[in-house]
Amino acid sequence: MLPFARVAIVGLGLIGSSVARAVRQSMPTVRLSGYDADPAVRDTAIRLGLVDDVADQAGAAVTDADLVVLCVPVGAIGAVAGDLAADMPADVIVTDVGSCKTEVARALAEAIPTVTVVPAHPVAGTERSGPEAGFATLFAGRWCILTPAADAEPLAVARVGEFWRRLGADVEVMTPEHHDRVLAVTSHLPHLIAYSIVGTASDLEAVTESEVIKYSAGGFRDFTRIAASDPTMWRDVFLSNREAVLEMLGRFSEDLAQLQRAIRWGDGDALFDLFTRTRAIRRSIVEQGQDDAREDFGRSHDPAG
Repeated sequence: MLPFARVAIVGLGLIGSSVARAVRQSMPTVRLSGYDADPAVRDTAIRLGLVDDVADQAGAAVTDADLVVLCVPVGAIGAVAGDLAADMPADVIVTDVGSCKTEVARALAEAIPTVTVVPAHPVAGTERSGPEAGFATLFAGRWCILTPAADAEPLAVARVGEFWRRLGADVEVMTPEHHDRVLAVTSHLPHLIAYSIVGTASDLEAVTESEVIKYSAGGFRDFTRIAASDPTMWRDVFLSNREAVLEMLGRFSEDLAQLQRAIRWGDGDALFDLFTRTRAIRRSIVEQGQDDAREDFGRSHDPAG
């Protein structure tokens, strides 16, 4: 039995369009409706046939839904949910895809206090954005973390979990606070570092007369991929999860200072020990299926690819 028969997706960018494609592929009988605040995105969604109905107004997309998936930046979730409140069915379940959960849970509780909410975070994405960037297998083999309130209805949590499993994800449940501390170090801090390094390179670009770009090695290239992520989304992430991000940034700054001292004083043993530990982390990530073990991260070297 399907966990939901009528799903509304609000926000049809990379994640929202991927949800739509994955539902089409794994649960083809589910009735899909969608909305995006950008008329151009709505037109693209119609052209691509992402959902059965693309509404001109957000409320029209959710009037008969039994699941509403909010795929909007975390800073806008509360306002969007509040605008939809009057049009939602009484028995609807609302979930989201935001990568910050404490602030999202608070915003949703204030905006729609009488609605059943099961916050979620599919830990998947690419540096691309927009409805044409989505694909049905984005969530396959990735984690989706649910962060329900302590008094959440178990059946609602189970239904949302089954929804994400049908899309190919592995599901984990944790508190919003724990989620935010974990993601601060595994996702948010790496993005912050990438933005900083690429920003520094941009400042140096004028001095080096394009050599930063011309001679970009693999490491810098990978940082630019991360730093190409959607700026609106990541601005909201850092502001919404500021406490956990600042905590992890402080820890990182202390570790970076130790690394700086090791280099200054020629402490090769300290450097070797650190690099050995980090190689083990990399192997663990590959062993758990969270990245590609092939040479050069599985990149294609075919000129046509």
